[in-house]
Amino acid sequence: MREKSYDYDVIVIGAGPGGYVAAIRLGQLGKRVLVVEKQYVGGVCLNVGCIPTKALLHAAHLHAQIQHARKDMGFQTSVPEVDLDQLNRWKEGIVQRLVRGIQSLWKANGVSWIRGEGRLVDAHTVRVSVPNGDEDKVFRAEHILLATGSRPVELPGFEVDGERIWNSNHAVSFPRVPRKLLVLGAGAIGLEFAYIYRQFGAEVDVLELMDQILPGMDRESAGELAKALRRQGIRIHLGVKATSVEKKGEGIRLVYQEGEKEKALDGDVLLVAVGRRPVTEGLGLDAVGLQVDKRGYLPVDSQRRTKVSNIFAIGDLTGPPLLAHKASREGVVAAEVIAGQPSAFDPRAIPAVVYTEPQLASVGMTEEEAKARGMEVAVGKFPWLASGRALTYGETVGFAKIVVDRESDVVVGVHIVGPEASSLIGEGVLAVEMGATAEDIGLSIHPHPTLSEALMEAAENVHKRAIHILNR
Repeated sequence: MREKSYDYDVIVIGAGPGGYVAAIRLGQLGKRVLVVEKQYVGGVCLNVGCIPTKALLHAAHLHAQIQHARKDMGFQTSVPEVDLDQLNRWKEGIVQRLVRGIQSLWKANGVSWIRGEGRLVDAHTVRVSVPNGDEDKVFRAEHILLATGSRPVELPGFEVDGERIWNSNHAVSFPRVPRKLLVLGAGAIGLEFAYIYRQFGAEVDVLELMDQILPGMDRESAGELAKALRRQGIRIHLGVKATSVEKKGEGIRLVYQEGEKEKALDGDVLLVAVGRRPVTEGLGLDAVGLQVDKRGYLPVDSQRRTKVSNIFAIGDLTGPPLLAHKASREGVVAAEVIAGQPSAFDPRAIPAVVYTEPQLASVGMTEEEAKARGMEVAVGKFPWLASGRALTYGETVGFAKIVVDRESDVVVGVHIVGPEASSLIGEGVLAVEMGATAEDIGLSIHPHPTLSEALMEAAENVHKRAIHILNR
């Protein structure tokens, strides 16, 4: 029997891609749900992350395509000028439409929500500090789901001010195109903004501590993307450590260490994009006996349950990879477990995408990782230069790459650099999850002419029988 003092079956703290999805699934399963969100319905991803960034990336790519059409296809048009105010209005219109969509889905599924900052009082009670100085509200629920997400890492000595030193939240607002942008960090966020601002005319330098862009991703694929970005005029400095930044005149000077040498770069704006960290401050974890691990993440089991049995946690709060689609799946799992269904979070692989042009998408093991695990590896590749469809797009940089356990022929990783890699990687996800073999993919008839044929050809190249390239 439900305790009478419970106001809801579940309180969800955080309305990002984990929390809002969990709330919808809980509503579908007949649970009474309250969502507590202090800032953004849809979270960072929808409001100042994934969605507006991809809108800007699309605009940047259109800008590049127009120039390609003028140069190579005979289009008689002038170089386009961009009205930043209109571009930002278009971008924000997309965001607001999606926010309204979430609120409509909540309403249709009986989900309530309140704007405010939620804090745990005990294992069943949440105190909500509401805006405008109104009195705090207190709610009780049988279960609590924590989905507070993450925020940009702040580096001591590189504090953001929104004027000359930005984080990703400032960059996505697209206030202006600086003459020269310095980007600290060559992860997905840093590279995507480097691409956006370069396409709109900024000089761009990217500095990375590690010896490759996108540390941890397939080295060959990352190297291919780095070459492409350099050809676009983005200067990439690898194996360097930023040591200080100072404001100089109307701009900034960034000092960094390269080997034994101290060097400096001058610019107008520094974008600090060195990662994200979980949001736990003010959540009241101590009140219920919960503690984060040494990296700041909250431990959970495969059902997303914390050590307090009725409290669940999902998304960036619980550890890497810090990706929206991972959080959403975790939200569904937690909702189903709370509703008494047999559900667990146990993916073989989670895809990752970098939305520059060319794009880079990856799932499963890298070639280096497979070898490090003692696996005898076979690799198949197919370049876009040999793809008729890629040629018609005018986008021929990169390749599709399949990593296979030679003994079993099972696909353990798929890595794509090139056009529409973000959409094509879905086939790779399915292959890894299902334990498909390279022969399975190679024998599956793919439509012609399409980009998807590259995966079929790469799979055939594993066995040295691809048709449209020399098999080496």
